[in-house]
Amino acid sequence: MDRILEYYFNPKVIALAFPNVLAGFRVTVAVTLLIILFGIATGLLLALLRCANLRPLNALIVVYVDVLRTLPQLVIIVFIYFGLPYVGLTLSPFVTTVLSLAMVLSAFSSEIFWSAIMAVPRGQWDAASALGFGRVRTLLQIILPQAFRLSVPLLTNRAISISKGTALGTAVSLPETLGQAQSVTAMVANPSPLTLAAAFYVLFFLPLVVASRWIEWRSAQGR
Repeated sequence: MDRILEYYFNPKVIALAFPNVLAGFRVTVAVTLLIILFGIATGLLLALLRCANLRPLNALIVVYVDVLRTLPQLVIIVFIYFGLPYVGLTLSPFVTTVLSLAMVLSAFSSEIFWSAIMAVPRGQWDAASALGFGRVRTLLQIILPQAFRLSVPLLTNRAISISKGTALGTAVSLPETLGQAQSVTAMVANPSPLTLAAAFYVLFFLPLVVASRWIEWRSAQGR
């Protein structure tokens, strides 16, 4: 037991690592929030564009969605960070991680929103048309509110799952929580900073999980 406390809960090492890991945690929070914001917004936009029923556009969106849902997140991060400089575009580790994971989330979000829109009974469209509603007005005022309620459970779970991939940013030197903890661990030869990093992850992501359950419950109550 003493050896476990010494190697994983060493107070001196944790105190030494705290400033660096805290700085990394701030980066993790910023990256996560941006991923969720841009990923869900872009996914919704793609789903709405598919409602236009333009075949060439739909084909491009489907390819985009399928490719990003298939590739590992780390591959996308590495490709963007090391590949884009060859075409004259260099991105920082922060922007690379946000862009990569937001693209992945947008692909999943698009499919979730699209499936939810398709799940709304066709009779809703017909009833709105009979009342004189145009297609765009029907989509925005009648179909989307119902689709949102249907998509909430999958969307919140997927957003949290992909956002935890911020730790993959260490591959391109993003100074986030895990990367900072690993740096201190290497210097002091003690894994206690990793325990501190784990505590920060729980501190941040556990409330998000609880919030997602509350959102799901509220969504279910509104049906």
